[in-house]
Amino acid sequence: MIELTEVSRVFHLGDSQVHALSGINLEIQSGEYLSVMGPSGSGKSTLLNILGLLDRPTTGHYQLEGRNVSDLSADEQAQVRRERIGFVFQVFHLVPRLTAAENIALPMMLAGIAPDERAARVKQALADYDLSDRAEHRPEQLSGGQRQRVAIARATIMRPSVILADEPTGNLDRASGQEAMNLLEALNASGVTLIVVTHDPVIGARAHRRLQMVDGCIVADTRHEAD
Repeated sequence: MIELTEVSRVFHLGDSQVHALSGINLEIQSGEYLSVMGPSGSGKSTLLNILGLLDRPTTGHYQLEGRNVSDLSADEQAQVRRERIGFVFQVFHLVPRLTAAENIALPMMLAGIAPDERAARVKQALADYDLSDRAEHRPEQLSGGQRQRVAIARATIMRPSVILADEPTGNLDRASGQEAMNLLEALNASGVTLIVVTHDPVIGARAHRRLQMVDGCIVADTRHEAD
């Protein structure tokens, strides 16, 4: 499903180099549920950005579903990202001027999906995420939990094979965070690969596989059986 081979990422800051990732080798099977943990500056977000094709490795290769995606053109990477990867962020990244329904529909508009199909999928997503009565509300009119549900609906509307979640509970109260994780875990139970970056050890411990990062390296890779 996902295979990183000797992936490194070096940033140049003036005359110095920052090795955000150093020779990462990682295999993730389809349908796995991973958490990625570590202190600030350990490389978690850089790893997520490379997995999400938001950044390119300085050296090494990234294969997704048997395809070397690290060498694709920017347009080709954008297509893979749009069709195969869903993103859920701590700060939601909803478009303020769009309604909940319009935010959910946005990836389908960019992909050129026909209006009738877009409308049908959005209606189902609003129902699935208990947002039907918030369809015409803009983000500022929604609670944090509702905004995250919109973000998860938007992330999954293209039926991706991988969901990347960056601190998905970071801006939520405990109850809303629990609700968001339950939604993400339900998607994983349906077969979607779920990768969660988090500082929260309680959230990290929910995953079936846990990666610990320090100084751009994976220093621990542990597994446990699902409860």
